Amino acid sequence: MKIWTAVVLCFFYSAGSAQNAGLKIGQAVKILEADLQMKHAMLSLYIVDSKTGKVVFDKNAQVGLAPASSLKVVTSAAAMELLGKDYRYQTEFGYDGNIEGNILKGNLFVKVSGDPTLGSWRWDSSKAEIILDQLTATLRANNITVITGNLIIDDSKWETQATPRGWTWEDIGNYYGAGARGFNWHENQYDLMLAPGKNEGDSVKILWTDPELQASVLVNELKTGRPGSGDNTVIYLPEDGVIGYVRGTVPAAVSTFRISGSMPNTSNAFTNAVEKSFLNNNIHLAGRTKNAVIYFTNNEKLPVAANHFFSVHSPPLDSINYWFLQKSVNLFGEAFVKTIAFEKTGYGSADSGISIIKEFWKERGIESSALKITDGSGLSPANRVTTHTLVTVMQYARKQSWFASFYNALPLQNGIKMKSGYIGGVRSYTGYIKSRSGTAYTFSFIINNFDGSPGAVREKMWKLLDILK
Repeated sequence: MKIWTAVVLCFFYSAGSAQNAGLKIGQAVKILEADLQMKHAMLSLYIVDSKTGKVVFDKNAQVGLAPASSLKVVTSAAAMELLGKDYRYQTEFGYDGNIEGNILKGNLFVKVSGDPTLGSWRWDSSKAEIILDQLTATLRANNITVITGNLIIDDSKWETQATPRGWTWEDIGNYYGAGARGFNWHENQYDLMLAPGKNEGDSVKILWTDPELQASVLVNELKTGRPGSGDNTVIYLPEDGVIGYVRGTVPAAVSTFRISGSMPNTSNAFTNAVEKSFLNNNIHLAGRTKNAVIYFTNNEKLPVAANHFFSVHSPPLDSINYWFLQKSVNLFGEAFVKTIAFEKTGYGSADSGISIIKEFWKERGIESSALKITDGSGLSPANRVTTHTLVTVMQYARKQSWFASFYNALPLQNGIKMKSGYIGGVRSYTGYIKSRSGTAYTFSFIINNFDGSPGAVREKMWKLLDILK
């Protein structure tokens, strides 16, 4: 009887605590809405008791807003369920023709799978030098020093457009704007090393790129900014572009400054790396690199690798997902979208992947009109998602076998496990909070079209969320 009484009291205490939190949040929201930064803004906040699902607070929870990177939880949870946390990409290396003595009389093939980790520096097994060493070691083991044919990248099962619809011209050329291809290399990213001038307004020198850009030229319009002004650069270079422009400022008072861009053509970067590796190992490739587009453009039949050399397997999906959420790697999310399409339809396309993801969530109670998305990472300002949708996704994740991995991948910010999002005029947070009294909350908080400093808005949002602790 005493135990039952304690349980009942605990229940009422928890319910009272949640009710109290709701009242305090409501008062804080009114104060925030009266803030000058919010004069023309839209705020949406939805909070539920994680255990019971009972609504603690609702302000505009059914209004679709631009979510920025908080959208990543939608893609992440769908990928964990549709692909599985142990899913691995497989890239196959093979050849056609015959090996005669030390000569491969045929083509060398790379059959791709959309693996976004190939050549990535985040895992030892995926690093560029490891992949290249494995390729040269395999050729040496077969006594091959001459390849008479081409290096063929078979990306025929993936769409040619890397960049999702809705991404802005200002984002596409920068590292975070790297789209997903059938063949991805070094996270489709290069670093640009710069030498600022001594004084504000001085010109800036481009020292080098790593990896080297191939078949593309950057027009340097950079200027030196004031000391401590940080990275205020934009790289304007479209996918498969030949000429790009680097504009903005980098700070004075430093000898070098590094920024990063998205590779306009990953095949070229890979080929250059392969050629250097072959040169160091006395292997000669007589032909050139060709992908599926070149064959289709020339009305030629794409050759097929009749023989297998080896396969490269990616880290498991839950490991990729960790970096997707922790460091907000947009490439990984867009790869997940196309991979879902490939596994379900046999062809990796963004539109198909988005449709499958929307249908997946529709079957779990989320209306299509509450999930209007054009990408998987949230970089597009055209996305519109409700906070009710984001909380529904987070509540669904809590009940799945892969939740521990999903939860671990969420960044810890302001003492809260949550995914953040930020693009022009947008701040968002979606995650889980546990109060000192033991009540667990699931929430989503979005503000669109605020005025002034994004940092100031962040601090105000964090202060409001602190009420739930």
